[in-house]
Amino acid sequence: MSEFGCWPDNVSYNTILDWLCKKGQLVEARDLLLDMKNRGLFPNRNTYNILVCGYCKMGWLKEAMQIIELMTQNNSLPDIWTYNMLIRALCKEGRIEDAVRLRDEMGHLKLMPDVVTYNTLIDGYFEWRSSSEALTLIEEMREKGVKPNAVTHNIMMKWFCKEGKMDEASDTRRKMEEDGFAPNCVTYNTLINGYCKAGKMEEAFKMMDEMGRKGLKTNIVTLNTVLHTLCKEKKLDEAFELLHTTMKRGYILDEISYGTLIMGCFKNEKADKALKLWDEMKEKQVIPSIVTYNSIIGGLCQSGKTDQALEKLNELIERGLVPDEFTYNAILHGYCCEGNVEKAFQFHNKTVEKSFKPDVFTCNILLSGLCREGMLEKALKLFNTWILKGKDIDAVTYNTLISSLCKEGRFEEAFDLLSDMEAKKLAPDHYTYGAILGALNDIGRIEEAEEFLLKLIESRKLPDQSSNLLQKSDQ
Repeated sequence: MSEFGCWPDNVSYNTILDWLCKKGQLVEARDLLLDMKNRGLFPNRNTYNILVCGYCKMGWLKEAMQIIELMTQNNSLPDIWTYNMLIRALCKEGRIEDAVRLRDEMGHLKLMPDVVTYNTLIDGYFEWRSSSEALTLIEEMREKGVKPNAVTHNIMMKWFCKEGKMDEASDTRRKMEEDGFAPNCVTYNTLINGYCKAGKMEEAFKMMDEMGRKGLKTNIVTLNTVLHTLCKEKKLDEAFELLHTTMKRGYILDEISYGTLIMGCFKNEKADKALKLWDEMKEKQVIPSIVTYNSIIGGLCQSGKTDQALEKLNELIERGLVPDEFTYNAILHGYCCEGNVEKAFQFHNKTVEKSFKPDVFTCNILLSGLCREGMLEKALKLFNTWILKGKDIDAVTYNTLISSLCKEGRFEEAFDLLSDMEAKKLAPDHYTYGAILGALNDIGRIEEAEEFLLKLIESRKLPDQSSNLLQKSDQ
């Protein structure tokens, strides 16, 4: 600028400072402030506010507080905007007492906390303290002549919905209208989400219809919440009806919308519908991520279509996506459930060659597959190899083997594994003990079963009523 006879002023510096702070380049911003001072320019309140905003966004609250002190030293007192930024940052970190202290400090500077100040604190009280304290603050706000606005009511509704207090949320919405504020998109989306999570779908649909009549749009997050709830409640017809209705209204469905419905179809054993949705999603150029690929791969495997799932795996790799542990384990589980243990191991060996690192779920899937097909010796060999390599194992690993050993009457080996399990503090559970008791009972070794059960009760490993395990297996 100096080459053209122009010299930067406060506005020029503030513009660049603002850009640097928004980019998170606070060290460079500090250097620029120093350069500004060296040129004989004095930072103004706007300069300091830009820095406070930058520090707060980065979570550098100590530095942000130092700016306040610097402002005071340079006779540039902080304004309500400065304090509101700091209070918001403190509440975000749960430092409610510090935030309240700043609110009180405002009074000493003859700055009156406004509705933004109170809304921030109310939100903080709901999140980090209690709803009763937040409501007390709302009363204080009214007493001091600060009127709640639409944001205040929406904050209250948000937290009532999160706590499942839908009656209180509905009352707040009514009070909001009485105070002269029309419910907006945030209000309706909050209530719809709340009703869905509370399982009150009828109320959620009422809210959606009311929104439509008022020309307001449900956001995609809320729509996906409704779809998820309908799928969870096995109301697929209603979910598809909602899907088509919203598309007619001009909504653009995203990957989560399709992924939710695809999972819902698989869980309701409607694999063909899920595959049609998958094709529709691709036709509409909605690009699936690894999460959605995992959903369809997992669904196909659960539906006994593991070879089709393998095609999807190859497809995602061709698209440049990287499979994760879930992807590989889903296919392994699919083959094992179909009784194709040999295919499962072939697939496992290929993936290991491609740098896949098997986890404890991988081991449990393969062990379960081997045991299910009566290949106990191979399962024990795999288990011992896993132990020698120092791989992670868990209670499920032991339970699988203990159950299979008991079914074959190999109780001595089962008890050895039980001792090993206890030594490793893997906490044998009802399933572990139930497998042993049930197997002993099945072959008529009732006295041994009763003796084993008594030892468990005496050692407080099972409660007294766990004798039901023996009674159930005797029926």
